[in-house]
Amino acid sequence: MTRHRLAIARLWYEGNSFSPATTDLAVFQAREWVRGEAAKDFYRGTATEIGAAVTFAETHPDWDCRFLLCTAAPPGGLMTAEAFAAISSGILGDLAEGQRAGKWDAVYLSLHGATVTVGNPTPELELLRAIRELVGAVPLGVSFDLHAHLAPEMLALIDIAAGYKTYPHIDMDATAKLVLDAVTAQAEGKLAPRQAIGKLPAILPSFNMRTTDGPMAELQGLAQAWRAKPGMIDVSLFGGFAYGDSPFAGPSVIATADGDAALAQAAVDDLLQEMRARRDRFYVQLPDPVQGLREALRLTGDKPVAVIDPADNPLSGGIGDTPELFRALLDLRPNVPTVFGFFWDPALVARCWQSGVGSTVTAKLGGRVTHDFGQPVEVTARIVKLTDGQFRNLGPMETNLPVNLGRTAMLEVQGIQVIITESCQTPNDPGYFALHGIDLDRVDLLCVKAKNHFRAAFTSLTRAIIEIDAPGPASPNIRHYRYRHAPRNLYPLSEG
Repeated sequence: MTRHRLAIARLWYEGNSFSPATTDLAVFQAREWVRGEAAKDFYRGTATEIGAAVTFAETHPDWDCRFLLCTAAPPGGLMTAEAFAAISSGILGDLAEGQRAGKWDAVYLSLHGATVTVGNPTPELELLRAIRELVGAVPLGVSFDLHAHLAPEMLALIDIAAGYKTYPHIDMDATAKLVLDAVTAQAEGKLAPRQAIGKLPAILPSFNMRTTDGPMAELQGLAQAWRAKPGMIDVSLFGGFAYGDSPFAGPSVIATADGDAALAQAAVDDLLQEMRARRDRFYVQLPDPVQGLREALRLTGDKPVAVIDPADNPLSGGIGDTPELFRALLDLRPNVPTVFGFFWDPALVARCWQSGVGSTVTAKLGGRVTHDFGQPVEVTARIVKLTDGQFRNLGPMETNLPVNLGRTAMLEVQGIQVIITESCQTPNDPGYFALHGIDLDRVDLLCVKAKNHFRAAFTSLTRAIIEIDAPGPASPNIRHYRYRHAPRNLYPLSEG
């Protein structure tokens, strides 16, 4: 039996152009950096895009699936140019080496769509151009995050493009399966994909972009009606990433139909009109930390009430370092079991490990990376737990994926349990708290640096989730930021 050859690779990174931190190669190597059989072992059984590729490989014996470099890092600031060069050359080198063994029949990429690097606001376009030049007219399928920045220049290089339909993102594997099925069907002559793209001239903050309720939920319902039409392969809505300064910034719609460009264009035109009608509903106003905490304390009961600080959410490029929610928490002195997750402070973690459980330390929490979002909070704390930072996700997002926080320490400050970590990663999964011996059934107030992805696992585990607006690199008020690459005609930049 002649087997078709499929190349599989991944570069998944979302960059915040306004973060004071940068992300280097070591951060990618610490989270995901695998290829070949090691990639299959790492992702097998995970609800991720490459997890779906492993399933495809193991259930399609007629396809010889080769796992090239697969890497990802938690969202953060600008990726260093050196990191992107190393990853790009790794993927391209693997692709070229595999091609010397025989022609590829199809290529699948897991990209984010909102990667930005120091000096390059559109690095994924550069990577796609290089891949297309290398493989020629071979069918190329790409899965993207719902927050991707896409443009006709990118779509011209891709045969099949689809994005997550959920936010929180619990359909990563389903999205990859869709793209894998379509791009291999195209390679086998069973599909003739025709794509259309349109963009809304706006920058939409993602606070009210979740797909469980609100304007994006309505739009996804309308998109699903288009996806159900005969001949339609996929329709994907992309909200864009408000903190990625890119010439491709802003929301978009991509539709792909089997041999019918007019059908794809009709879907795009209709959904852009519906998105335009809902544009203003994506902009929200949030309470300040004191208001949010007081409301949370009023609601405490049989489950924790969560107060989340989205402006310092690492999955939006937050730095795990802004202090104002924590300062307000100490000032209020809540007389209930309270957990604060987290501060990113590798040096403090090292001090705690040197001192040991039961010791007392004095420390400055927050304001380590920058004072732009508030001065540090000076505390005297008792070290109550130390961990190696290793766990697997238990919740519905990236289920079973290994997580490495680096070493961690849990401190007690005025009766509040405060988690300190060596890496900057959002506490989006119950496994994060189980690692620290925290029984959420015994917690009344849970304060976290997180946003909508937190809701995937914690909506059912909490009485309420209250978002607050504190100073940080990912504020809902995007007028705080100075864009250099995004087109000036985008709302609300065009409003002055």
